[in-house]
Amino acid sequence: MPSSVAAPPSRPLAIAHRGGALLAAENTAAAFTRAAAIGADWVETDLRRSRDGSLVCLHDADLLRLAGDPRRVAETDLATLRLLVPGLMTLPEAIAASAPLGLLLDVKTADPALVPEILAALEEGGARRRAVLGLRDLGQIAAARALDPAIAILGLLADPDGAEAARRAGAGWFRLWQGQASARRIAAARAVGLKVAIMVGQPRTRPEPGYPPFGVGGIDAAGLEQVLALRPDAVMLDDPRVLLAARPVTGLSSS
Repeated sequence: MPSSVAAPPSRPLAIAHRGGALLAAENTAAAFTRAAAIGADWVETDLRRSRDGSLVCLHDADLLRLAGDPRRVAETDLATLRLLVPGLMTLPEAIAASAPLGLLLDVKTADPALVPEILAALEEGGARRRAVLGLRDLGQIAAARALDPAIAILGLLADPDGAEAARRAGAGWFRLWQGQASARRIAAARAVGLKVAIMVGQPRTRPEPGYPPFGVGGIDAAGLEQVLALRPDAVMLDDPRVLLAARPVTGLSSS
């Protein structure tokens, strides 16, 4: 985990998904500020590249949901993105706005060329020790590990049984969706030396069988109780207050 950010022994790390999407507009400095104020440990934000090369904090590949505009982020310049999405942050702005919290960067593309640029921005912003790279591709994980032996990496692999492969590539953390999380999978991840973060809610816009009846980042008290019974090291959710108000648990592996 980021060496400067740790959870208390009574609960998992509280990670504000999209900065805390139920606290303020997603992936904005306002959400980061609210997440810090309520006691979140980390904020998570998404990274995509704009047409003119900026790394911007946007989750979707296009602007339809946020701005009613069908253009893709990769085909739109930064100035236009700022006009369409109020509060849009670039990576350097997110680094500054997130301090002193842990910062989880969900890198939405598998291009290994992004990794040196992200690491350089973290170094310039003095955030390398509190940052975590969320990477979806084994090659990208390996590239990041080769460039920085100390950077924290969360494997965001599609395969819920891919913990061993993620560890071999260089990850120190492994993400499981709430509907995939089980004692067996968490034990398998820990057996190879990984910490586990559970992402709550549905992984897709269209609900999938076996998942809770909430959109991505959403959870109720009953669902959270089931998640906490698995004793993950971290939980990602849109409203960290749900986790912070939950009954304390014991026996966590994080410290």
